[in-house]
Amino acid sequence: MEVVRRVAPHLDAEAETRKIELREAAATNMAAMPGAVELVNSIPKGRWCVVTSGTRFLATTRMGRFGIPIPQILVTAEDVKKGKPDPEPYRRGAELLGVIPAECIVVEDAPAGIRAGHAAGMRVISLPSTCPVEELREADAIVAGLPMIKVSLDGTGGEGPLLLTLR
Repeated sequence: MEVVRRVAPHLDAEAETRKIELREAAATNMAAMPGAVELVNSIPKGRWCVVTSGTRFLATTRMGRFGIPIPQILVTAEDVKKGKPDPEPYRRGAELLGVIPAECIVVEDAPAGIRAGHAAGMRVISLPSTCPVEELREADAIVAGLPMIKVSLDGTGGEGPLLLTLR
């Protein structure tokens, strides 16, 4: 809605945003990012969340279409006052997870998200999907794709720290 207000202030931002959202939700030229389902299924429930600049409707529609589990915690554009690159969305995610930001790792594919994660005090892993590698250099690590990220328990059960390995 912020973008519509900025680029087309003469339009009804709410109505135009809804049209865009419905069109995006109905898009059939998309596929799940390889490794997404496997990655989130490797992390215990309640230990991960999705932070998106999109709406709850769009996020849940897309995740459902591609078989990606809907997380217990989902932070969307409707849940924050300021979007990425502001750190508010990621700070809200950490708060809802009940962890300090320094214990979080963000997986991002855009410079605004990388900046938001860092501004929130989190480490960021990035992968080129929407942006080329050259634009992602601010990340702490860059991987070729989600299958390169492995998450496992540290041996103390679901409540202990998670171990993250990059290939």
